[in-house]
Amino acid sequence: MLRKSTLLLAAVALLCLPAQAQEIALDALLSNHFDALGGLDTIKSVQTTKATGRMTLGPGMETTFTRYSMRPDKVRLEFDFQGMTGIQAYDGETACRFMPFAGQAGPEPMPAELASQMKQESDLDGPLVDYQAKGHQIELMGTEDVEGAPCYKLQVTLNNGDVQYYYIDEEYYLLIKITGTTSMQGMEIDFETSFSDYKEVGGQLIPHSIQLSGMQGPGSQGSIILELIEVNVEIDDSIFTMPS
Repeated sequence: MLRKSTLLLAAVALLCLPAQAQEIALDALLSNHFDALGGLDTIKSVQTTKATGRMTLGPGMETTFTRYSMRPDKVRLEFDFQGMTGIQAYDGETACRFMPFAGQAGPEPMPAELASQMKQESDLDGPLVDYQAKGHQIELMGTEDVEGAPCYKLQVTLNNGDVQYYYIDEEYYLLIKITGTTSMQGMEIDFETSFSDYKEVGGQLIPHSIQLSGMQGPGSQGSIILELIEVNVEIDDSIFTMPS
């Protein structure tokens, strides 16, 4: 009986080894990624950000924008279009939007699928930092080339059920691409987001050029150019809350 129990324990230990090895490899990869960005302490020291730039969502659809973020989970996006200002905001509990060019007379709650995405956007650190505490799951899927650059491929299952794939450059440990599927107006849409032009801001490397594919529908292309990013600036907390 003792021998059988010993053999059983040995078999269980052998089965567990690959998962343990993968966990160790994932922890080391994420540690290198955070170090490449400037260090986990630097990342977590940022309490607020204000970013301004240009956004293109299609031919002839370029707009300027300002994005505010505040810990622990608040975000606001303002963008100009057709001479009017659109707003999307999340205050940690409620996501709202105001689209005057779409005929809205005032701020309205976001549809559930957009509110879920806005909640994920409110995470100032992104899903890789403290992912377990946030309820996300990450699995190291091996390596894959992205435009000739060898990358580590991570499968990231967010706490809302969305599955995305992160590609981190093997040489510099910087994130260069995210792919996945998102829900938009009842349709499942494949998207791809590429990151480049990393620059130091407040001791942290942040991409200033972002290319978008599929975010506005199948085959759509867009881009975001960040012209100025300010960290730990004073922001009025009330701007994230939908007016009564």
